[in-house]
Amino acid sequence: MINDKTIEGKKFFQVLKRLAAYREFALIILLVVFGAIMSFLSPVFLSIRNMDAIFLGLSTEATIAIGMVILLVSGGLDLSVGSTLAFTGVVTGLSLSAGIPTPLAILIGLVAALGVGLANGFLVAKMKINLFITTLGMMISIRGLLLVIAKGRAVLNLPESFTVIGQGKLMSLQYPIFVMIGLVIIGDILMRNSRFFRQCYYIGGNEKAARLSGVNVDFVKIFVYCVVAVLAGIAGLLITARFGSASVTVGGGLELRVITATIIGGASLSGGEGSVLGAFLGALFMGVLANSLNLLGMDIYWQNLVTGLILIAAVVFDVISERRKERQE
Repeated sequence: MINDKTIEGKKFFQVLKRLAAYREFALIILLVVFGAIMSFLSPVFLSIRNMDAIFLGLSTEATIAIGMVILLVSGGLDLSVGSTLAFTGVVTGLSLSAGIPTPLAILIGLVAALGVGLANGFLVAKMKINLFITTLGMMISIRGLLLVIAKGRAVLNLPESFTVIGQGKLMSLQYPIFVMIGLVIIGDILMRNSRFFRQCYYIGGNEKAARLSGVNVDFVKIFVYCVVAVLAGIAGLLITARFGSASVTVGGGLELRVITATIIGGASLSGGEGSVLGAFLGALFMGVLANSLNLLGMDIYWQNLVTGLILIAAVVFDVISERRKERQE
């Protein structure tokens, strides 16, 4: 005879099985286990100072990952986010150096980022140019433009009225952390509840069906490219203010780390899948991993190798998952 405890045990394992199907839950468990191991290997790991350093370093990539996961869900991809980040910082820095008031200089920087997003979106959605070629070409072009307008030099001595947004603190935490958390919450709510943003899933899942059902696919695509560009611009403002200077080289390789984080978080390169929370957790995992390797004294070159291997593993896992779903259908 089956007793109540047996039934409750089966229900408990069924609930766990359902939760395990969600990438976010699996990542949370992985982070907890990884954190527990690191707390034994390094007593510094769980210190408030180290946690602050992890989240501060995470703020740049997580902010861009919000836009990147929305773009991936809609079937897009943007390799120019690192260049957009640097472009926004330099344009803002040059505007400040020219004596333009801080709020207006920030607006000019964000408009510059928006221009990159509009260009990418128009070329991909309207001109039907391959998204990889488009964003790769934009990445290279923006880097070249940066060298021209800044003459290859960093913009230094930025005013305190601007640097405070990256260096100021609230409850002992720097402002970029709060900006990141706020954007993650807003982005996740919009992706789960907004009818407009839910269209990204329809487009990424089946673009032809989305068009036939009345979705303005081209407009949504252009809008999403603008979103990821503006978020890259916000990240550029925060990192520029944090370091007190605008560098033409900042953000190199950032796009690959962001894409890795979003795929780890459950996004698919085929489109139609992903969440903002998952992208944030993926970025957090990457940040915790990099921090742990530093604490363990691993050479920076090995860290790059590990990041590359994780990206390959994440893509392979994504491909295998897609093939498994096709067989089930």
